This record gives sequence, structure tokens and C-alpha cells, in this order.
Amino acid sequence: MANQIKAKIKEIFASIQGEGPYVGVKQLFIRFCDCNLNCRYCDTEFSSKSDYVEYTPSELFEKVKAFNLDTIASVSLTGGEPLLSADFLAEFLPMMRGRKIYLETNATLYKEFDKIKPYVDIISADIKLESSTGIKNSYVLHDKFFEHAIGKECFAKIVFDETITDDEIDGCCLLARKYDLDLILQPMMKKNVMSVSPEFCTQILDKFLDRHIKVRLIPQVHKFINVI
Repeated sequence: MANQIKAKIKEIFASIQGEGPYVGVKQLFIRFCDCNLNCRYCDTEFSSKSDYVEYTPSELFEKVKAFNLDTIASVSLTGGEPLLSADFLAEFLPMMRGRKIYLETNATLYKEFDKIKPYVDIISADIKLESSTGIKNSYVLHDKFFEHAIGKECFAKIVFDETITDDEIDGCCLLARKYDLDLILQPMMKKNVMSVSPEFCTQILDKFLDRHIKVRLIPQVHKFINVI
């Protein structure tokens, strides 16, 4: 018998979505281990070096069924980067038919996304700024990802701090106009406090709105209300 595909899962829990346009809704979060990027602001523990459980698709499905899914608006695939487990998800997600699937991704693995596109309902995609992540030339991969995501509900989240540049704002808005994306500006946090002032947030929001009208500023609300 061939070995079944498995995925390393850091945690599974029900909580309130604290980011983006779906802030406040109850979701079931499945946090996958590992990431293909190393953003300097990342505050999430997703390492596969310790404290994870390995599941087959059917085992994860049985685990998910133990939750009261009648109270859950959608199932969030998060991480880390869940698309690193695309082959696993291609087997798991068909078991979840009838449940809304919400993918949280760094929007760089477009070939992996193609493997699960039919099963995804909502995409929360990051646009990685070099100023806040240290990652160069991410726009090329983001452009390809958003091209492959056409036909799906998709919005883009941008984490920023005081180092954001006008060129980066131009690049984000160019992508947003090309793919008709809602942009969600998310101030970088230092623990439970925004790293920039409200006045700076307003200034940056206005700069974005001068270039693209579909922009909102939404901090990480779950940190203000002290939920996971």
C-alpha cells in the first residue's frame, strides 16, 4: 500500500477573524506549518521543528468534523503558507464540499494554487513590501498569482510601517487596478500596539486613495480584543 500524503498542522481552533474585510466573523482556523518566505514582521509560530500533528486528509477531515461547524462562517487555511501543502489540500478539500473555504496566502505560489483553485471560495492574499519584509521583487510573483486567481473572490492585504515608499504604493495600486482588487492596509503591530501613529495611517490611506479607490485601513482587530 502506497504511503498516504500527510501535512504538518500546527493548530486547529475556532476563533474570530481579526484581519481584512471579514473581520469579526467566526472561522475554523487550520494552521499549516512552514513558509517559503521569511518576513521580518511575522509574529506567528508555524515552525515544523516541534509541536505539530501530522494528518492524512481523512484524519484531518475527522478532526474538523468534531467542531460545531454550524456556527462557522468559513474554514480558514492559514500558516505559515498553506499552499506548500497543495497536494495534501487537493485531497482534503473535496471532503469539505458545502463548507466555504478561505485561503490565507502570501500570493507567491501560483502553480500550487492552481491545484486547489476549484475548492477555494475566498482568497486573502498578501502583497509583500520590500520595506517591511525585506523580500525583493515580490510583485512579479504577485502579478502571476492574481492572474491565476481571476474568477475567485480575492482581496489583497498590505502590512506597512513608517518605511513604506511612494514607489511601493504605486506598485500596489498598479496591481490592484489591473486585477480590480480591494486593498486592505494593515499597520504593522508591536505586540498589541500599532507601530505607526493614527496620523501616519491616515496619510498613507490618502496616498493609496489618490491612486486606487478600493482601499480600506483595518488593523489587526484580534489583537485589540485579545483573541487568538
